[in-house]
Amino acid sequence: MLHVENQPEQSRDKRLVVRDIRKEFPSPGEPRVVLEDVSFDLSPGETMAIVGPSGSGKSTLLNIVGSLDRPTSGSVKLGETLVNELEGTALSEFRRGSVGFVFQDHHLLPQCTALENAALPSLAAGRAEEGTERARELLKRVGLEGRIDALPANLSGGERQRVAVARAMVNEPPLLLCDEPTGNVDKKTGARLGELFAELADEEGVLLVVVTHDPEFAQRFSPVLELHEGTLRGSAD
Repeated sequence: MLHVENQPEQSRDKRLVVRDIRKEFPSPGEPRVVLEDVSFDLSPGETMAIVGPSGSGKSTLLNIVGSLDRPTSGSVKLGETLVNELEGTALSEFRRGSVGFVFQDHHLLPQCTALENAALPSLAAGRAEEGTERARELLKRVGLEGRIDALPANLSGGERQRVAVARAMVNEPPLLLCDEPTGNVDKKTGARLGELFAELADEEGVLLVVVTHDPEFAQRFSPVLELHEGTLRGSAD
C-alpha cells in the first residue's frame, strides 16, 4: 500500500463540479453532438469510472475536464477555478499544476531514464530539485525503486505505465485523469494499475476520473457511469 501522512492541501480543498457539458463538432448539415447535458461532482479522494464503446465521447469528455479542449457550452470548475474560461498563461499553469494525465500510450521520452521522465513536469514548473526527489519517491512507491536509471526501451509495458503514473503525480495535482490506461498492458498488470490508482485517490486525496472500455477494470472504481449517445447513465452525486 502507498502511505502518505497528510494529504496535500491543494488536493483536500478542491471539488470538481462539471455542469451541463455539451460538445458539438462541425459536420455537413447539422453539427454532430458528441456530449449533451453531462453533469457530475467529485470530491477529493473520490473515484469515478466512465465506460462506453469507442467513439462514445469518453476521451472528449476527459479532455474537456482536463482543459485540453473546450465545451460548446456548460462549465468545469475545480475548487474556485472555472476551468473552461482560462486562457494563455493561466491555462498553462493550471494544466501544469492541477491536472495529471495518464494515457493509453505512456508517451515517455526514449532518451530519458525512468527518473528523468517522471521528473519532467516538475522541471517545467521550476521545481527541479524538489521534483526529482518527489519523482524518486513516487517511483519507489509504484515498485520501481530498482529501475530509476532504466531507459523506456528496457522497461516492460507495465513498468513504463507506472513511470507515466509517477510523472502524472509529480507536481501533486488535485485531479488525475486516466484515458484507457490499461489498453496496452495485460490483465494482471491492469489489475495492479487499478489498485495503484485507487490507492493514490484514497491516500493523496486525488480526484480520479478513469475512462475505459473494460468493464472489469472499471469495477475497481465507484461509481461506474456509462456514456451512451452523449449522455451519462447513472449519477455521481
